[in-house]
Amino acid sequence: VGLEMDFGDIPLEKAYQIVTRAYPFRDLTLDELKAVVDQMEEHRLVRQDGIILQRTRKAREYYIENLSMIPDEKRYNVYDIVGRRSVGTLDEAFVISFAQPGATFVTKGEIWEITEIDEKEIKVVPIHRSGEIPSWTGEEIPVPFDVAQEVGRIRRMVRENLESGGSDQLAMDELRGRYPLDGEAAAELVDLIKKQLDQSLPVPDESSVVVESGGEGAVINCCFGHKTNDTIGRVITSILSAKFGSSVALQIDPYRIELTLPKSLLAEEIAKTIEDLDPDYVEPILEMTLKNTTMLRWKMVHVARKFGAFSRDIDYQRVSMAKLLAVFDGTPMYREALREIYHDRLDIPRARSVLEMMRSGSIKIITSSLSPIGTSGRGGGRDVTSPEQADAAVIDLLKNRIMNDRVLLFCVNCKKWKSMRLVERVPDQPECPLCGSRMVAALKPWEEEEIKIVKKPEKKKTAEDRRRTKRVFRNANLVLSYGKIAAIALASRGLGPDTAARVVGKRQRDELEFYRDILKAEREYARTKRFWG
Repeated sequence: VGLEMDFGDIPLEKAYQIVTRAYPFRDLTLDELKAVVDQMEEHRLVRQDGIILQRTRKAREYYIENLSMIPDEKRYNVYDIVGRRSVGTLDEAFVISFAQPGATFVTKGEIWEITEIDEKEIKVVPIHRSGEIPSWTGEEIPVPFDVAQEVGRIRRMVRENLESGGSDQLAMDELRGRYPLDGEAAAELVDLIKKQLDQSLPVPDESSVVVESGGEGAVINCCFGHKTNDTIGRVITSILSAKFGSSVALQIDPYRIELTLPKSLLAEEIAKTIEDLDPDYVEPILEMTLKNTTMLRWKMVHVARKFGAFSRDIDYQRVSMAKLLAVFDGTPMYREALREIYHDRLDIPRARSVLEMMRSGSIKIITSSLSPIGTSGRGGGRDVTSPEQADAAVIDLLKNRIMNDRVLLFCVNCKKWKSMRLVERVPDQPECPLCGSRMVAALKPWEEEEIKIVKKPEKKKTAEDRRRTKRVFRNANLVLSYGKIAAIALASRGLGPDTAARVVGKRQRDELEFYRDILKAEREYARTKRFWG
């Protein structure tokens, strides 16, 4: 598109000659460029007239919007429908990968459940239950292969010092003599290796991989850095998933690959899987397994935007990512998304090299039970929270919100009196000051139109008018029967006469239980309202 803006109509061959003079595209073939042009023509960004490329109306806008190579990432406002306030923002990567109604996440020190997602906002409600805190980690700065290998060499140096009879202090002094470490860091490293040796367990280093298993978890200790470990880890989990017929969870850091297995597996079986892995199968396995990952979905969205296939304001709730990947499978967009993942997140050439060295014996594979080094990447285990006062705090927030909302009282008997007031100022048994009737409806402020419909002569009412009139009378009957309690329920978000009747008719033991039922009804309304009408 940029060439078209510079040169006007341009032959494909000339465009190819210019593009391939740039180093990143030196190996681009004419067929590949033609495929890209075909893809962009589908999105009306270029037009082909034989071998001539022509500019379209959309080209200039597209070019300006995509000048920057930095991914254009949206942020979504997170709105608490109980407290009616904004509680933060979420990255687009999280929304694409994990956000859906019912999903939970942590922000502002609280756990939230998603009830609805629209183009700009995510509506949530606070939830307070015992359970493991949901976690999501974005991209980390990768530790390179060479740095991870150096850590392996440090481990080996400390091990050799301790095994030869050297003291802890001597090992620490040698560490500090070679590396810019303070005493505390050196002591922590030496202590970890010492714990490993005290249990007669092997120490993983730059030339040995230690596979550990215990329960339904396994750790492959390998000092290969983020990208190589991620590559190998994904291939191994793919093979094990096929073996078990169910998913295998993966977590990596620069020095280990952690697996959560559907059932226990001996370390020797995992080691055999690694030894039998043909390095030539790494890329085909990855391409097959990446189709099921959130990473590819996220990358496809960015690449699709660069190709003009997606607008910036796409609603992800209306797009099936699985169908998107199926539609674009094999296209230049799909290949570019894979290429970016291979370049940014994985290291296929290095993974092949490492696997080849394992097969040849240059890198030893040793098996063991779970060890201090193997479990040191888990950050002390997982935290489980049980907030004792949280439920009461949420109910107080809900109650205060409702009490400070306004309600429109209307007498359906004389049809002459109406009054807008705060819910907290509604009397225990509302009564019309003009006619003395207790048939008073409690309407929401924006339902004033209902009053006009009720006042219409019966002969002039349509079927829809009669339905709405009947609804107002049900509202008034509820207030007649339950008084202010009914007005509170009817003032809540999304509760009409039928739902409010179910809430107030439950005969709750106390006020806390009453408001808890209102909160439950509000959540259900938020969850289902997008399917209405």
